[in-house]
Amino acid sequence: MQKVIKKNKFWFLLLFSVFLVLSTLTVFLLPERYFNDTLIIVYDKYNEIGWVGSYPFAIMFYKITGLKYLPFFLIAVIQFSITTYILYRIGIPSNFHIISVKNIVFYIAFLLLGIYMSMPTKEFITFLMFSTIPFIFLSKKSNREKVIYALLLTVSFSFFRVYYLIIPIFAVGMYLISFIRFKKKAFTTIFTGILIAVFVSFSHGIVKGEFLSKLTRQDYAEEKANTVNTIIMSPISQETWYGEAFGIFYGYLAVNIPIVQALKHLLSPQVLAFVAWELTLFYILFIKLARCLKDRKKHFLEFWTLLILFSYFLVQGIFEPDLGTSIRHKIGFLPIIYFALYYENFKR
Repeated sequence: MQKVIKKNKFWFLLLFSVFLVLSTLTVFLLPERYFNDTLIIVYDKYNEIGWVGSYPFAIMFYKITGLKYLPFFLIAVIQFSITTYILYRIGIPSNFHIISVKNIVFYIAFLLLGIYMSMPTKEFITFLMFSTIPFIFLSKKSNREKVIYALLLTVSFSFFRVYYLIIPIFAVGMYLISFIRFKKKAFTTIFTGILIAVFVSFSHGIVKGEFLSKLTRQDYAEEKANTVNTIIMSPISQETWYGEAFGIFYGYLAVNIPIVQALKHLLSPQVLAFVAWELTLFYILFIKLARCLKDRKKHFLEFWTLLILFSYFLVQGIFEPDLGTSIRHKIGFLPIIYFALYYENFKR
């Protein structure tokens, strides 16, 4: 047993070391467009600094911490080390060193973490925020308290990104739906979650006069259609209620089961690699969700971890403008993805 523990930790630290070196070199390897957000955060081009909103808070965070004044290779060392240490504290699965589909999915995510932590980024802040939830679930509080605290904490993060407010709505909605007897519970639960997303968008349309996905994604997609390679744009206009409903379904598939994106970019190996990663991750989590639905009581906390995660995927279906951005944002959510992937190891 001791040998297995040593091997899994050694492999974890080896991957960290390799990806850390790559992280420090990222600034020399990535195209300039990857640093668009970083330039806004570092130089505060539009004088946005403040405490509310993702850009204003990120600008404030990097100024107060002094990270914005450091060279990128040092930022990479600091941010990637901190995020890796958090994953280490959550736990290292006993079979982490064994080559398996699930482990490869995480190895790739670990690599992406190194890349995205190599610069001032909103994803570092997102990672720090949502890393609190696995630790809540690992605490000695009652299961009900853990879930309540996790949902309230998610709501409190809405000062950073307003759409975090609707994650608990989706999670609770899907939880309640899971009590209804269906043959294909996992599929029905997710499908119902998408319907809830459509309802939320329609409600926004009634109150504000414009549908949510149309306002936040489609308009941006139309503006950037010629400049962003993996833009997510519904083939049907989202001006009507049925166009908006279709757009949300289309958006959900585009960021979680991006087969259409793959067909559009058959000659782009990097896009196909991202698509393969997204599909495999979604499939593993979907299988876990189906297993939890068979006995919600036995898998209570794992079920809620997956509900929060799939609720975030629903949010991405409404808001994400392109595939590349959706993957970067998933890396910000990596603590919960990591916890969900290896939950059976951590619960012991």
